[in-house]
Order: sequence, then C-alpha cells, then structure tokens
Amino acid sequence: MTIAVLGLGEAGAHFANDLVKMGVKVVGFDPNPVRKLDASIVVKASNAEAAQEADVVLSANLSSVSVQIAEELAEVLQPSQFFCEMNTSGPEKKKKIANILAASGAKVIDLAIMAPVPPKGIFTPLLASGEFSGAFLDKMKPLNLDLQQVENGKIGDAATRKLLRSIVYKGIAAVVCEAMEAGQAFGMEGYIRGQISSLIGGNDELIDRFVEGSRTHALRRMHEMEAVIEMLEKQGVEPIVTKGTKSNLEKLSQI
Repeated sequence: MTIAVLGLGEAGAHFANDLVKMGVKVVGFDPNPVRKLDASIVVKASNAEAAQEADVVLSANLSSVSVQIAEELAEVLQPSQFFCEMNTSGPEKKKKIANILAASGAKVIDLAIMAPVPPKGIFTPLLASGEFSGAFLDKMKPLNLDLQQVENGKIGDAATRKLLRSIVYKGIAAVVCEAMEAGQAFGMEGYIRGQISSLIGGNDELIDRFVEGSRTHALRRMHEMEAVIEMLEKQGVEPIVTKGTKSNLEKLSQI
C-alpha cells in the first residue's frame, strides 16, 4: 500500500513517520516542511504529484487551504483512490470538497481526528463518514488503526461529531486555563487546583495538560472554534460559551 500525506505539520508528520515504521510506502508534500521526517518518506514537488501514485491520500492540511488543495487534485485523482479530508472544518466545507472531487470518481472520506495526535500518532482515534467509509475501513484493516465509521453517515457527519465534541473538551480547557490564571493572580493556585481536581477525578496531571495544550495549540484550536461557531449559527444555536472559548484561545495565541 502507498499512502500520500499532504500537509507534513504536527499531525501529518506523525502519521507519515508512523506509517513508514509499519512498512507502508509513504509519499508526501508540504510547501514548507519543518518537521523531522523518516528518510524513507519521499517528499514530492506538489500535492498533485504526491497524490498521483497513492492508494490512499490523507490530507492533513489547514482548513484555510483545503478547498484549494481539492481543486489541485481534481484533475489527477482516480476512481481507485481513497481521498481522506482530515482538516478541522465544519460539515459544509467537507461537502464542498467532496463536490469538487466528485468528477474524478475518487472515493472521498470525511475523516475526523478525534483526539490530540501526540502521543498516539497514527493510532489516534479517527472517525470516518461518507458513502465509501465502509470500504475505507476494509482497506485500512491490515494496519489495525483506531478507526471507526459513522453508520450510514454522509460526508460532513464525522466533522459534525468532532466539532460537537470540541465544544465540550475545548470549553473545559478554557475554564481550567482561566481558573488557573485567576488562582495565580490571587496567590491561591493550590486552592483552585484542588477545586478543579475534585471535578476531574483527582487527575492533577490533566490540569497541566489542559493548560499547556491550550497554549501550544492555541492558534489551531482558535480556528477550530471558528468552525464550531459557524456550524452552530447555521443550525440556529447561539454559541455563547464557544465564543468565550475562542476568545480565550485568541488571547493565548498572542502570549
């Protein structure tokens, strides 16, 4: 099996490096590759060149360039290939990408990354939806990935579930960050840490993970919250708390 990884940032580089270790032939492309890659990974000159020879294409790019990449690939993808759109965007953008690629005949999968990629890498839980998700799971079965599908799910259904989950997880992280900042400002960090710990099962380490993860990935998560806000407003839900989460991440991204 040959897998193309488009976008060799944090997630893409982890996926590519792990797949090579599992004996998969990996090709990839990134306009500005800065992550350390296994020497066996063949980095091509463009998205189209990387995708042409692959059985499976994993597009792990930013949402802001995902439509452009789909347009680049529309002329080169074939019906025998699986194209997995992994960007963190709302269901409407996933559907738009599927429509762009429809004429190619490629099997388009809405593939959502359902947890932080480090430390599990390619074994991070993934959720697939779309007409060909069952065939995709069969294709990937030899790799024993943590891969599930939305039963009878359409393109956009996996993305919807991911973003709904993000309301909870990113929202909790925002509350923890603000509470810890307040505790430090009042000289009561130990007290507030104990209050948070009592609500999350005494997992003190998790508090630090919430804070550090929010700081490290603030910009990406801010864009994720923008996708959540867009999705909720389209559905007639007022995203009051999610807007607060986005503001917290925006603040952290500027530190």
